[in-house]
Amino acid sequence: MSPARIVIIYADDLGYGDVGCFGGDDVRTPHLDALAARGVRLTNWYANSPVCSPSRAALLTGRHPVHAGVQEILGGARGTSGLPDQPTLASHLRDAGYATGIFGKWHLGTGPGYRPLDRGFDRHVGFLAGCVDYYSHIFYWGAGDPVHDLWDDDAEAWRNGRYLTEVIAEQAVDFIHAHAAEPFLCYVPFNAPHYPMHAPAEYLDRFPELPPERRIMAAMIAAMDDGVGRILDALDAHGIADDTLVFFSSDNGPSTESRNWLDGEEIAYRGGSTGGLRGSKGSLFDGGIRVPAIVTWPGRLPAGAVSDVPGQMMDVVPTVLEALGLSGAAEADGESRLAVWQRADADADVEADVDADAERTLFWEYGPQLAARRGRWKLVTSAREYLGGPYVLGSSILVDLDADPGEHTDLSAAHPDVAAALQAELSAWAASFAWDGAAWA
Repeated sequence: MSPARIVIIYADDLGYGDVGCFGGDDVRTPHLDALAARGVRLTNWYANSPVCSPSRAALLTGRHPVHAGVQEILGGARGTSGLPDQPTLASHLRDAGYATGIFGKWHLGTGPGYRPLDRGFDRHVGFLAGCVDYYSHIFYWGAGDPVHDLWDDDAEAWRNGRYLTEVIAEQAVDFIHAHAAEPFLCYVPFNAPHYPMHAPAEYLDRFPELPPERRIMAAMIAAMDDGVGRILDALDAHGIADDTLVFFSSDNGPSTESRNWLDGEEIAYRGGSTGGLRGSKGSLFDGGIRVPAIVTWPGRLPAGAVSDVPGQMMDVVPTVLEALGLSGAAEADGESRLAVWQRADADADVEADVDADAERTLFWEYGPQLAARRGRWKLVTSAREYLGGPYVLGSSILVDLDADPGEHTDLSAAHPDVAAALQAELSAWAASFAWDGAAWA
């Protein structure tokens, strides 16, 4: 049995400690917690990049950002570049007869030829740039005049005064209602809890005990969680929940950018939580790239299970294609996680796959930063702590993530062979796409 429907829900700047079932004790996320109870909680899941656009490119193409052609945050509402033309999860599924829809944040190109309808989606409601005001839906950051950025397919759409998180959920639910009788891909990249820090009073009122910065973050996450609940209810209403693979995650860790507080303060806004992980958005420490993730597929994946085998966003495309019995993952850098996620029911062959997966090395690059993880060991070079922060050029830190998930203690001197082996792998990988560390010297 393969799923006839795929739902991918993507949060924006949601930290590892911002979800109840991942240890968040002050932000209540009952719908995500219920989703985890129905499926597998992925505790070592990683974005392929610590920032928005490259992470989204990896999710949709199954390729590392360096191969997908998006290594940096793409421009504003009048950009002239974007995700290069290549197969995406949407195009694979559309070619297989699936209805494909995206509802929310795109951030992979705003100009003609780079929009969702150009990359495999046949339905689109949302915005194209990196962020918009939640009520006016206007992009007003960076150079240039403010630009209204809300679209219904390729036509400008007006929902003035409507809270965008609720609009996104509403449109996703409408798509499910319209296509419940057929195979579909419903991609729901919420913009929450990305700045600006906007939330309706009804959500703020749920958290009167929290300090202001955490309270508004909690309210924004709660609104998104309610949206997740409405999407899951729509699946239940049509009796298709058991025939749907649902994947939830975040594009990167929480942001400490000053404009999270509308640039009203000169100190970084700290509303999001990494759950004790070091770093944040923009950093290759785990706080910037290790994200909450949940997958459910009733009857084929165990319920209430936990997978601690490391994986990356680029693994989603090959996993979904394997689950659907479709070809097309040959160009992907990612690997299917299906056998890993099924391990609670696994036979000996699946267990062998899981054991072999522990030897897989994961790689990241962003600016001068490079990182590699193999099993419990992780090496980070030229790191920084947050987006816009200083790089420690030429530095290197080796950590044992099992013993030190906060990445505090450098073990390079204690384990020189491990450090040298990871550095050799990392250097060879960087050389494969002509990475130039000297450019940052």
